[in-house]
Amino acid sequence: MQAVASPVQVRTGVLEGVRVVDLGRYRACAEAALLLAELGAEVVKIRLVQEQGCGLSAVQAAIWDRSKAVIDIDLGDAQERERVNQFIASADVVLQDRTPFEMKALGLDEASLCAGRNDLIFATIGSWPASHVNADRPVDDVLVLAEAGILDEQEAVGRDGPVFLGFPLGSTHAAFLSAIGVIARLIRRHESNVGGAVATSLLQGALLPMMMYWERAAKPTASVAKGMPKQTPQPLYECQDGKWMHVMGDPGRAPLVRSMLDEMGPENIRAANDRHYGQRPVVLPNLGAFAHIFRQRPRDVWLEELWRSDVPVQPVTETGALFYDEQARASGYVAEVATKAFGPTLQAAVPVQLTPPVRVKAGAEVPDWELRSSSAADASGAPAPRRPLEGMKVLDFGSYLAGPLAAMLLADLGADVIKVESLGGEPMRHVEWAFNACQRGKRTIALDLANPRAAEVIARLVREADVVHHNQRMPTARKLGIDYESLKKINPRLVYTHVSAYGPQGPRKDWPGYDQLFQAASGWEIEAAGEGNSPTWLRFGMMDHLAALASLFGTMGALYHRQQTGEGQQVAASLLGASLFTLDTAADAQGGLLPYPKVDRHQFGFSPTRRIYQCADGWLAVSSDGEDALSRVLAAAACNNLAALEAWLGSREIAAGIKLFAQAGIPSVKVALANKNAFFDDPQNRAAGLLAAYPHPVYEKLEQIGGLWDFGDLDLALETAPPVVGQHTREILSEIGLAPHEIDDLLRQGVVQAV
Repeated sequence: MQAVASPVQVRTGVLEGVRVVDLGRYRACAEAALLLAELGAEVVKIRLVQEQGCGLSAVQAAIWDRSKAVIDIDLGDAQERERVNQFIASADVVLQDRTPFEMKALGLDEASLCAGRNDLIFATIGSWPASHVNADRPVDDVLVLAEAGILDEQEAVGRDGPVFLGFPLGSTHAAFLSAIGVIARLIRRHESNVGGAVATSLLQGALLPMMMYWERAAKPTASVAKGMPKQTPQPLYECQDGKWMHVMGDPGRAPLVRSMLDEMGPENIRAANDRHYGQRPVVLPNLGAFAHIFRQRPRDVWLEELWRSDVPVQPVTETGALFYDEQARASGYVAEVATKAFGPTLQAAVPVQLTPPVRVKAGAEVPDWELRSSSAADASGAPAPRRPLEGMKVLDFGSYLAGPLAAMLLADLGADVIKVESLGGEPMRHVEWAFNACQRGKRTIALDLANPRAAEVIARLVREADVVHHNQRMPTARKLGIDYESLKKINPRLVYTHVSAYGPQGPRKDWPGYDQLFQAASGWEIEAAGEGNSPTWLRFGMMDHLAALASLFGTMGALYHRQQTGEGQQVAASLLGASLFTLDTAADAQGGLLPYPKVDRHQFGFSPTRRIYQCADGWLAVSSDGEDALSRVLAAAACNNLAALEAWLGSREIAAGIKLFAQAGIPSVKVALANKNAFFDDPQNRAAGLLAAYPHPVYEKLEQIGGLWDFGDLDLALETAPPVVGQHTREILSEIGLAPHEIDDLLRQGVVQAV
């Protein structure tokens, strides 16, 4: 896939010349269109007057609809409907987030809009996949996560039962998945002149982080069988001044902590740990002892001590603090955006660095597009690709999750991904439940990168690669000779993507980091806990996953740019940038935050009509933002207030509650509990491609979450289990031209490892 492109004029955006019509109503679609807009596409957002009051709030619109030309259309007016048709006839991409029934009723379904346009890319973000029995469920995070059982995957604070997730787990991931899929289609269209479908859903977005916890093995090891229970204590510590911090790694590396452990002595350490853990699983050692120690000093003292000792730590801060953070600003993660509704604001920037750079487009005007004529398909006689990225070659030097996950998704899309890891395997291999969630579809070579003889192996691999991706700290990468400056000398057309913790510039650019630290710094550990509660970590690891998705989005953009210009480049993403981009608020000129919903102290929800309720036989979830929604349901239940409604529901079964809310015109679903096995056993989920299964050399058979996209005429590559260490070493060395005796010599000298 390295066709030579003719020289072109300097481009102002990676997606310059690409036209996008955003027909979406909700966050995921709006955010996907924003990602494309700030990568250089020209985006027209069409809002239907028939759907006023349904969709983004004024604050969300000021954030997610920036950089777009926005117009309001009445589909009941023939001239205005024709205007919609003209925009779509002139577009390269259409983005849509309605259910199949809604799209058909409005005449906005794929068959209607793509008639006569075989080059149009039609992207849909639904609730569930279009082929699933639940496809016509409302496109709503609360309802989707409830029915899938994901609300039961987080431990509640101070009570039993499921938790309302204020974090839009489905939407944030689905937005990136959709934008990535669109660029994959653009790359294929450049070669064939043929467009096609790109479908994902809020469910598939939420299932991506659930891959860590939802897997099944015929012969599980202890690690796979145990996983990480949702009751696992986290290293969140309150300090002497009442402020909290999240610490990863071993705090005992800090001299002050180590000396205070020595002062405590073994018996006091054991007693403190016993009090802290109680009946909860012990995964990290000495949490109780550390909790006792950290209460002896103010947080600022501990932050300096731990940072000085290279122990990963971040303070738990309020939402919005990152808008003023030195590191976030240095890496370009904060954008100054002038809004009509709220004046000047500080907002999260698209968290990717590449060339040409992403940028906010101020005052986008409604364009006058010329009509596109559908191009004929390529008649070269070359076999049509079966997969979106078929023919692409990727080297994955990453470890843990934020690096390897992006490479796994490239493998899902059909790329040939080679995992280059150390002898004995990368550090997360022993945490198998997490390792498996970001490694399928890859081949692996085990290599001693520090050995001088490894350099020629790396050089041969790099010469044939389209992409190098990793999340090593850059000083380590330079030491190993896998930094961009070294590798572009071998392959100037290389797309080199790096995921860091804090971003490529600024004083913390080389600091270590973990998902937990950026949940803390971004405010989500406070928001997730509910009003007035101690902070809590959301176990979905979404900052890792979103950093990986941001890096993949940037990688796809760079590949598209290379296709147009022939130029390789470096791409950067980070956990810090991804975490800031999750906020659905902005800072105003006075330093305050624009209003956004907050979870109540019981972690039931945002409001009486967007929350979960306990019934006599379980829980149900409801979701509606209508101004009179509460009064309607109170009237239907003959209740005077919320407490009476809670009592009414608590004395009745879920079916009665769902019927009550239906009478009030409010969608509701049963909250599935302990749903992993039921999800895997559901034939509807299997038929919709939501599950994957493959043979494994250790587990015999491994079942995992399946496809995250549906490309219609193109398949995903979901046939290969996560590899064991060195599983493909001989095969890969042979492919890059080494003779059998040369491979044997490398094995004897310990340069490589094979099974």
